[in-house]
Amino acid sequence: MELDLAAAEMKAVLNRLRRAQGQITGVIRMIEEGRDCEEVVTQLAAASRALDRAGFAIIASGLQQCLAEMEQDGRSGRTDQDGQDGRDGQDGTGRTGGRETPEQMRAKLEKLFLSLA
Repeated sequence: MELDLAAAEMKAVLNRLRRAQGQITGVIRMIEEGRDCEEVVTQLAAASRALDRAGFAIIASGLQQCLAEMEQDGRSGRTDQDGQDGRDGQDGTGRTGGRETPEQMRAKLEKLFLSLA
């Protein structure tokens, strides 16, 4: 499955990756200059967080795509790998209550992954 990020999602992920790239460049420079260990570790931790956030955003977007494809497959009557119809909710769509927009679902998934970090 190809990862198809929307323009706004792509921009946010690329910004986070560029931020991490700049922070890593700074860490290398700080080490070469013999800077204080605490300052180096602080910058390294910031770079790590930026990479984690970019990764989680990508994961959340990928899961959203998978869920959307599963929902579409369920509506068209296609089955999943287990031979099930993909519908397990009480309304026959895989959902049991109010409907979330794809953006809400993606934000929810991203928040969940960030809480695990």
